[in-house]
Amino acid sequence: MASERPVTLTAEGKADLERELHHLRTVKLPDVTARIQELSMDGDVSDNSEYEDTKEELIQLEARIREIENLLRRVRVIAPGKSDGVVKLGSRVTIVDETGQAETWILVSPEEANTLQGKISTESPVGAALLDKRVGDSVVVRAPGGETSFTIEKVE
Repeated sequence: MASERPVTLTAEGKADLERELHHLRTVKLPDVTARIQELSMDGDVSDNSEYEDTKEELIQLEARIREIENLLRRVRVIAPGKSDGVVKLGSRVTIVDETGQAETWILVSPEEANTLQGKISTESPVGAALLDKRVGDSVVVRAPGGETSFTIEKVE
């Protein structure tokens, strides 16, 4: 059974999920359904791998739709607040590693995390280490690849 705990998202994260759900329902689902109908009209589908692959795609698509609907039912949007300098959910944090290389991350819930968009989970090693820290604080992140030290340069 799916978890019924509240899901905390940024307003942007909620909007992203709503856009994805709309796209899945209005574009992807009709497309996959139409392909299944076309393939089933081609005759015997018992040995048709394309038909089986498309059915599997439909199953995964419907599962993703249900997952997003479930998340949106439980969503709690965090209000953007004025930064008090403490790293918390929704903070944009710039950190500097031992070599002087800076990275900027937005701390989000696991459901919204996407490293390609610069969003890391508060449950990730880096995110968890940064929570409740302030500008100037140093943190040691223990990850499978080893330990890394960061200094917090900016919190927005």
